[in-house]
Parts: sequence; C-alpha cells; structure tokens
Amino acid sequence: MTQYPDRIAAAFARAAEQKRAALVPYIAAGNPLPATTVPLMHALVKAGADVIELGIPFSDPQADGPVIQRAAEHAIAQGVGLKHVLEMVAEFRTTDQQTPIVLMGYANPIESMGQKQFAERAQLAGIDGLLTVDYPPEEIGEFVQMLEQHHIAPIFLLAPTSTEARIRAVGKIARGYVYYVSLNGVTGAGNLDTADVATRLQSIRQHVSLPVGVGFGISDAQSAQKISLVADAVVIGSKLIDTMTKACAGLPPAQQSQAAIDAGATWLAGIRQALDVARLPSGASAQGHAAGIQASGNQA
Repeated sequence: MTQYPDRIAAAFARAAEQKRAALVPYIAAGNPLPATTVPLMHALVKAGADVIELGIPFSDPQADGPVIQRAAEHAIAQGVGLKHVLEMVAEFRTTDQQTPIVLMGYANPIESMGQKQFAERAQLAGIDGLLTVDYPPEEIGEFVQMLEQHHIAPIFLLAPTSTEARIRAVGKIARGYVYYVSLNGVTGAGNLDTADVATRLQSIRQHVSLPVGVGFGISDAQSAQKISLVADAVVIGSKLIDTMTKACAGLPPAQQSQAAIDAGATWLAGIRQALDVARLPSGASAQGHAAGIQASGNQA
C-alpha cells in the first residue's frame, strides 16, 4: 500500500505541533470568476488555510446546499469544468509547492474524463487528494489503487448515519484524512451539536487511524472553535462562499474578483485566529483567551 509522507500528512503534523486543528476551507473553482480561483487560493493560504478543498463544478450536486449549488452553477455558466480545475491547480503549484490541494466533487466529471486519464492529469497538476461524494468505498477498489499509484489520497465522507461496517470499510482504504459530515442534510445546514460530534468521532477513531476533519454546519468563529477542540480539522465552505458572494453583490465583473478575495481572506483569518487560541499552552491568560475569541467572532 502506498504511503503518504506527503503535503497532507505534513500539514496535519504542523497543525498538531502548534496544538490546534487544521483549517480546511472549501471553495468552488471558477466562482465568482475563473480568474479569481488561483489568487483566491493563495490569499486563503496567507489567511491561515492548511489544506484547500477545491470544488469541481457539477450540474447536480446533491449533497450541496443552495450556496454551493449557486456557486457551481455560476462557474459552469462561465465554462469551467474539470479540465480547467486541473489547470488552475497546476498554475497554483508554480508558486506554492507546500499547501495540499484536495479536489471535491462527484463521479460524473471524472467518469467523463476517464479514471485513468484523470489520475494521470491530477498527479501532473499537483493534486494531493480526491473526495468524491458518490464513490462508495465498497465499489471503488480499482480506482483507489489507481489513485495511490499516482500519489493521490482517496478521501471519504462519514456521516451520523454511517454504520460500523461503513466506518471499517473507510478505515481500510482511506488515505490523507477522513471527512465527517456533522449533520444529516446538505452543506450549509445548521443546528450543530458539538457534544454529539465528539461522541461520533470517538466511535470513528476506533476504526480510523487517519486525522478526522469535521464539516457542515460550521458558520462562524465560535462554532469552528468548539469543533476544533474535538476534531483534527475544521472544514468550512458555505459561509465562506456566501461571504464572498455578498461582497461581490452589485459590483461590475472587473471588481468582483478582488472583492471576493479580500472578503474571503479576511473572514477566514478570523476563523484561523479562533483555532489558534482554542488550544492554549499552559500558563496562557484566560483574559487573553477570551479577547481572542471575541475578536475572531467579530471578524466572522
């Protein structure tokens, strides 16, 4: 089995050394404009992203809520597809060889390109991982082997409804990290129960030795901070995209890219600040801790 002493493992190791959860923002490639994506990726790294999940636009994203659906539709309307997403990552890699990039999406675009061709092109572009919502672990064995041959980590979702058998199956073939969906429903849903998440993660870790990131329902610094105390990574997408969308509202296309980049990076920096103070070393002041939470909450 291929090992991954790679960018993903290194990113989680750095976060662990700093006694905090990793920060994993999700953005939709091509939104608000195709030219926005690469500069936005760089800006999010500067704002504190440890890993970037880059959404592949797809016309029928069943697991995504309205915010991400609209972002995908907007990208598709501008002609952005899987080929363009790989080109964006390749451009990003010309100046950033450290930040892990995980593609997230659905099987259809990959099947249209062909699994073998995708794996080859993704490796050349500098992709570190792939999370496909509708590739169940029980049916993806050959593709997993193909991804591993091209040094791409197969990443899987687990949910509150995942059976012990499904968790075991994911634990055997997943690489990089596992993404725990904290809520039943689509991205952007609310009612996050941190105590329930902690209990679920405890069960997952009995069968999964990889880091476990938590997403869905995380919308501000406070919720991100709470989840960071029990998870290895905080994955956040809908609120980030919504923040950028609102910043672009009413602006001409020529101004939308920079507005989205500035708003997204500023908002994510507040989330990163919350994660940085969530696991204080012994001796840190409680007053400083509270002030950090309040400041990051204001930014969020």
